[in-house]
Amino acid sequence: MLRLMKAKIRLYVEHPLSDGQAVDLSRDQAHYLFGVMRLAQGAFVTLFNGRDGAWTAEVEQAGKRGGTLRCVTQSAPQKNPPDLWLCFAPIKKARTDFIVEKAVEMGASRIVPVQTDFTNSERIRQDRLQAHAVEAAEQCGATFVPEVAELVKFDRFLHDFPATRRVMFCDEAEVGAARALGDAPQGPWAILIGPEGGFSPSERTRLHGMDQAHVVSLGPRILRADTAAVAALTIWQMALGDW
Repeated sequence: MLRLMKAKIRLYVEHPLSDGQAVDLSRDQAHYLFGVMRLAQGAFVTLFNGRDGAWTAEVEQAGKRGGTLRCVTQSAPQKNPPDLWLCFAPIKKARTDFIVEKAVEMGASRIVPVQTDFTNSERIRQDRLQAHAVEAAEQCGATFVPEVAELVKFDRFLHDFPATRRVMFCDEAEVGAARALGDAPQGPWAILIGPEGGFSPSERTRLHGMDQAHVVSLGPRILRADTAAVAALTIWQMALGDW
């Protein structure tokens, strides 16, 4: 059992995980474990797939182009975050990466980039952001990796928004978020963060008109979009989440 405590590396896999289950590694995974981290046969790794909890697995085969791990014991049960989407207008690359990373760490269940009138980034690399979400989950000890959706235009986002999901719309002209969420019900939620230039007047009017909208302010100072995402996630988690 003492040997199992030495599994310090966490790796996301898509393979089912269970007692005695063998897990074949991709070439990139093998390179990371055996080329970069210098693991060898007999070493231990923590695996998770977003469904079966975390498992300690032993390296059975280690090669330059592949390898095999075998699950030994479950080290943590599956723990899913609250049903909370983080929806935001993409900004500069490094700061968008920061938003995705913090959304994973702070317990978002889905990440939705939204193209608004003032969004200054008209495209994203969804696959790159999804890989960034996986890395964040590996680093923060999560057993769940949120989906990063493709960039969606604001009109389509509102058209497809579920009627049963409430949205915390961050607007500096309104009352404080903690007060506004004080009597709000739990259940499916989304947080919507605007671009650096804010929402356009027509977008703000449409959001104020949504039946599901809870319009809040994040304080007396104007926050950068990445700071606003962290602040909003913190307030929601403390009021309605699993903190």
